Amino acid sequence: MAKNKTTQTETSVTDFINAVEDDTKRNDSFELITIMQKQTGFDAKMWGPSIIGFGSYHYKYASGHEGDAPLVGFSPRKDAFSFYACLTDENKEELLPNFGKHKVAKACVYFKKLADIDPEILKKMISLSVKNLNTLYPSN
Repeated sequence: MAKNKTTQTETSVTDFINAVEDDTKRNDSFELITIMQKQTGFDAKMWGPSIIGFGSYHYKYASGHEGDAPLVGFSPRKDAFSFYACLTDENKEELLPNFGKHKVAKACVYFKKLADIDPEILKKMISLSVKNLNTLYPSN
């Protein structure tokens, strides 16, 4: 079975963010950490080379594939932030229309900067992701 690429590492989150070239993206990253730590109650940890995650859960699929992943996280990519959260279709329908400027993929929401989004909606999405994953994987 293939080994998971996105695992928690001991890399410094601060060092990773300080290496982000864009000033706005770097400052927004530190603000996102503050928001996510407050909403989740977990410290920021690096997952793989570029994802900053908060908390963790253990998953196991019917196929037998299993591993650990953050309850919520983000990555300051070159073009946009990738925000990783476990949201139901109902959560997305309710919250994303008022979120601000963003794009949606299956597993994440993309936005360019914090000034483009509603931080209160972001906080709700963070809390819902933690709740949804704790419901799906209650042994955490």
